[in-house]
Amino acid sequence: MNRNPSNEPPVNPLFVGRLIGMAILVFVVIVLLWSGTYIVQPGYRGVAVTLGKVSPDFKPEGFGFKQPFITHIQPMSVRQQTQPMPAECYSSDLQQVKMEVRVLYRVPERSVVKIFQEYAGEPFDNLIAPRVQEAIKEVAASMSAEQIVKKREEVKIKALDLAQKKIGTNFLEVIDIVLYNLTLSPELEQAIELKMVQEQEAEKAKFTQLKAQIEADTAIIRAKGEAEAIQVRGQALRDNPDFIRLQIVQNWNGKSPLVVGAESGANMLLSLDELDKHSAPTPTRQTRNPPQSKPLPKSR
Repeated sequence: MNRNPSNEPPVNPLFVGRLIGMAILVFVVIVLLWSGTYIVQPGYRGVAVTLGKVSPDFKPEGFGFKQPFITHIQPMSVRQQTQPMPAECYSSDLQQVKMEVRVLYRVPERSVVKIFQEYAGEPFDNLIAPRVQEAIKEVAASMSAEQIVKKREEVKIKALDLAQKKIGTNFLEVIDIVLYNLTLSPELEQAIELKMVQEQEAEKAKFTQLKAQIEADTAIIRAKGEAEAIQVRGQALRDNPDFIRLQIVQNWNGKSPLVVGAESGANMLLSLDELDKHSAPTPTRQTRNPPQSKPLPKSR
């Protein structure tokens, strides 16, 4: 009796075993290739850890090979990073000052392996933040609360320099710190604001006084200049009388000059034309019937 009604040839168990073996071999090869290679992304460096032992040399960015299954590549960022942190300090006049701080830092290539070994690849919380906080406290202790608020840039520069020295520039690069949101007690803020207003008013009054003094000095200088000019002109007139004629010629406007005359005992200023009119003889009037002289009486 035929038990294979479809007339299909029987499956060879040996062929099936070969297929399964080839599939397993391909899978093993893929796993070996995947575990035996690595890729480090741009901006990162790789730290090789083999069975718990850290390699002293970092892996550059790009593709590479490693020991499969037993070696792990830990990426470490060498890009600039920014981390916020709160800060609290006391001024020289024992006033509490709170602020927010942003720290800009980066891990240099030479410190990648050491940072991974000593700080598990996260140096900010364990190394940078405590040193920056300590530096801000030391700088603030030498300044009053008012100076901390008014000279924020100076506080930042001093704190940055001190933090860099504490951390070490060869180990980590703290590029910059930014201070913002400085808060004081309400009473102290009101006192500082009132003092700043008074200082502005004093500066304004000082400016007004200086302006008035400058105007007065300018008037004195101008008056001295005019007096010296008058003195020089007077001396020139005394030394050279012809200087008057020169001034008359230079200032003449083309009209007849005025002369001094006298009429009926009163002084008058007459031009040359008017003077000619007054000097011309007046014609005599002739009467129709001139008066006849009376004869003298005869003497007896």
